[in-house]
Amino acid sequence: MNKYEVLGIVGEGAYGVVLKCRNKETGEIVAIKKFKESEEDETVRKTTLREVKVLKMLKQDNIVNLKEAFRRKGKLYLVFEYVEKNLLEVLEERPAGLDHELVRRYVYQLSRAIAYCHENGVVHRDIKPENLLVNSDHSLRLCDFGFARLVADSHSLELTDYVATRWYRSPELLLGSTKYGKSVDIWAIGCIMGELLDGQPLFPGESEIDQLYMIQKMLGPLTPDHMELFLSNPRFAGLKFPDMTRPDTLQKRFMGKVPKRAMAFLKGTVQLGPDERMTAAECVSHPYFEGLEKDVLGGEGNQAMTPPPTKPLLRLDESTSGQPRWHQ
Repeated sequence: MNKYEVLGIVGEGAYGVVLKCRNKETGEIVAIKKFKESEEDETVRKTTLREVKVLKMLKQDNIVNLKEAFRRKGKLYLVFEYVEKNLLEVLEERPAGLDHELVRRYVYQLSRAIAYCHENGVVHRDIKPENLLVNSDHSLRLCDFGFARLVADSHSLELTDYVATRWYRSPELLLGSTKYGKSVDIWAIGCIMGELLDGQPLFPGESEIDQLYMIQKMLGPLTPDHMELFLSNPRFAGLKFPDMTRPDTLQKRFMGKVPKRAMAFLKGTVQLGPDERMTAAECVSHPYFEGLEKDVLGGEGNQAMTPPPTKPLLRLDESTSGQPRWHQ
């Protein structure tokens, strides 16, 4: 940390603190995630190494750039590009929601980030406003890959069931399924979009069962596969849902507020059945985003949709500055 001057605290969490810092040599402003526990803490170590591994692999303009990772006195540090604020802060500033064109820009960039992740076999699993960073030019960066997992295809691995903040969890996650895949990220895109449109969470459940109720109240009854999970999960023993055959529908909530293409996109992301949701690539190419590619990307197209060659991460004992680091 000797080469960085601490300017302030950006945020705090269970893992530690994020600091706004200046590189004393170059003057560059960066964000440094400083972990509370020492490297010997197995949970922190695994989470950090996972994030480092994934971010070293994913280099794309809508994914936050990890500049370096090191440890000092047993504590782990990740150095990122500095981004001004997150979408949660933006929503707090605009409680009635954002201008529709701005929503379109943000959702397009989020879709690009997720498409790039999925193309490279990464499921983020924790998409929420706090993990979407935005600059004053309305460029967006997806961050916090501590829960990310590598998967070969949409249903290839047994995965842990506790991921994602409740409001952005898909039905299969809420029901405790471990056989889920990339479509959980698509559901979260829809939840983010709905919240940006009117400032209110799309499904603001107060518990897992209430979250499932909110989803059905808007979208209709759970699928047979979902009900099988529900009935077999001891967490929901003795519980049942009221009649959901006449849901409120997305159309009622957003009637007159959004154009048809926006509604079609939103519906395509929050389908109850995982296989019925759009893929991330379909999200990016959706007519809802017509004309945005050159505007948002400056005519560069999808130049970053193919990853650079990667080498395995090596743990070096000492760097030139005397601080152990991870490098490619």
